[in-house]
Amino acid sequence: MKVKKTPLRKCIICGNQFDKKSLKRIVRNNEGIISIDKTFKANGRGAYVCDNNDCIDKLLKTKALDRAFKCKVEKEVYDEIISEIKEVE
Repeated sequence: MKVKKTPLRKCIICGNQFDKKSLKRIVRNNEGIISIDKTFKANGRGAYVCDNNDCIDKLLKTKALDRAFKCKVEKEVYDEIISEIKEVE
């Protein structure tokens, strides 16, 4: 019997690997709009952040999304994403 592997993804802050569904996916679509992907199926470049509050707080300090998406991400976008992640919890 074949056992299905659970997909693992790496948090862009701490670098630890987690089950894909336990992370928050942030996506940059073709138009350059950055948002949280609740479906895990949105088109575009994805970056994952774990639910750890330290990682969420370090998102802006380390400018992790700038590196992940290879573009300049405005502070307002970071603030919006961080508040949206904390709202869900």
